[in-house]
Amino acid sequence: MSKDVDHAAVHDDRAFFGQPRSLANIFGVEMWERFSFYGMQGILLLYLYFSAADGGLGIAQATAAGIVGAYGGGVYLSTILGAWIADRLLGSERVLFYSAIVIMLGHIALASVPGVGGLAAGLILVAVGSGGLKANATSVVGTLYASDDPRRDAGFSLFYLGINLGAFAGPILTGLLQTTVGFHLGFGLAAVGMAIGLIQYSLGRKRLPDAARRVPDPLPRSRWSRYIVLAILALGVIVVLELTGVITASNLVTIVIALTIVATVAYFVVILSNRHITTVERKRVYAFIPLFIASAAFWSLYQQQFTVVTIYSDERLNRELFGWEMPVSWVQSINPVFIIVLSGIFAALWTKWGSRQPSTPIKFAVGTAVMGGAFLLFLPFAGGAANSTPLLAMIGILLIFTVAELLLSPVGLSVATKLAPEVFKTQMVALFFLSVALGSAVSGVLATWYATAPERLYFGVLGGIAIMLGLMLALIARPVLRLMGGVR
Repeated sequence: MSKDVDHAAVHDDRAFFGQPRSLANIFGVEMWERFSFYGMQGILLLYLYFSAADGGLGIAQATAAGIVGAYGGGVYLSTILGAWIADRLLGSERVLFYSAIVIMLGHIALASVPGVGGLAAGLILVAVGSGGLKANATSVVGTLYASDDPRRDAGFSLFYLGINLGAFAGPILTGLLQTTVGFHLGFGLAAVGMAIGLIQYSLGRKRLPDAARRVPDPLPRSRWSRYIVLAILALGVIVVLELTGVITASNLVTIVIALTIVATVAYFVVILSNRHITTVERKRVYAFIPLFIASAAFWSLYQQQFTVVTIYSDERLNRELFGWEMPVSWVQSINPVFIIVLSGIFAALWTKWGSRQPSTPIKFAVGTAVMGGAFLLFLPFAGGAANSTPLLAMIGILLIFTVAELLLSPVGLSVATKLAPEVFKTQMVALFFLSVALGSAVSGVLATWYATAPERLYFGVLGGIAIMLGLMLALIARPVLRLMGGVR
C-alpha cells in the first residue's frame, strides 16, 4: 500500500467513536501521562510547604507556590525544544516516544531520591519530557485528519477527554497514598502510571500515518555539531548561574516568565520572517497573536488550581465528608470530572453545528471572560475563616472553570494546527503551549500576591481584567477572522 493511500485510509477511518482508530492510541498515552503528571502535581505544592514532620520540605508557602508556577511554565516552555527536535531531527512520533521515557525517569527520581536533590532532578526531567510529549502528541493527532475534516474539533475534544480521565484519577490515588503512607509512594505511583502509558503506546506506534514520523524541515548533518555545542554551553551557563546564586528558588518563576516572553517574541519573528511561508500563512500567524494573548490571560487564572486554589483548599475549604476529611489533592480531580462529562457534549455540539458554530476568536473571547467570571465567584467567600467555604461552592466554581476551559483549550490546540505554516507544523503547536507556559508562570507570581493582598481585591481585580480582555477580543473578532484566511 502506498504512503498516500495509507494516509487517505487513516483519514477515512471511523473506528474510534467516529474518529480514526489511531486516536485511541494517542488518547491512551496522553491519558497515562496526565495521570502521572497531575497525580504528581496534585501533591507537589503540599510536599514543598508541608513541614518535615509531615513529610514535606518545609519551604515558605509563597516561595513554594512560585516554584510550582515556574515548574508549570517550564513544562510548557520546554515544548519549544520538543517541537524543534521533531521538526528538524526526529519527527513528532519518535519525540513523543522518547519523551515518555524521560517523564517516567523523572517520576522515579521524585519517588526514590529524598530531599531537594530528588526534587530538582525529578522536576527537570518531568518538565522536559512533558514538554516534548505534549507538543508532539497534539501534532500527531493533527496528522490523523485532513485540514478540512469537520471531525477535527470533535476529535481534539475526545483527545481532551483522555487527558482528563488521567487528570481525574491521578490526584485521587496519589492523594490517598500521600495521606496514608507518604509523599514518595505517591510519586512512585505516578511513575507506574507513566510506565503503563509507555507500554500501551509502544504496541500501537506502527499504525500511525507516515506523516506522524515525517521531519518537515530536516537539519543538515553538517550543522548538528554546532547545535550540540550550543546545547552544552547553555547547560553550562545554567549550572554556573545556579551555583553562583543568580538563579534561586525565589526568583525562578520570574526567570521563567522572562525566558517565555523572549522565546515567544523570537518565535513569532522567526516564523513571520521565514521566506518559505506564503502570504496567506503569514496572515494566519498574525491572526494567532491576539489568540495567544487571550490564552495567556486565561491560563494565568486557570493554572491557579495548582497554586492559589490548592492553598485555599488547604486553609479555607470545608473538606469534611461524613466525618472524614478528604485529601487536599482531591479538589484537583473535580475539574476533570466535569471535563469528562462535558467534553462529549461540547464535541457533539461543535459537530452538530458544523460551519454554523461560533468562530475560534469568539470561542476564545467567551472562554477568557467566563474564566474571569469564575474568579468573581470567590468573592462571597473571600476573607472567611478556616473551613468556611462549602465544598459545594468550590465544585460550582470549578464547573465554571471547566466551561471556560472547553471553550478555549481544545479549540486552541486545534486552531494551532490549522493556522500553522506547512514548515512550522509542530512548532506552531509549541507556540500555543508558550501561551500556557506564560500563564502558568504568571500564576506562580500571582500566588505570591495572594499571600499578601486582601482576597476580595485579589479575586475581583483578576476576574475583572479577564472579563475585559474577553470583551476586547470579541470586538476585534471579525478582523482576526479575516486574517485567518478561511480557517474558522
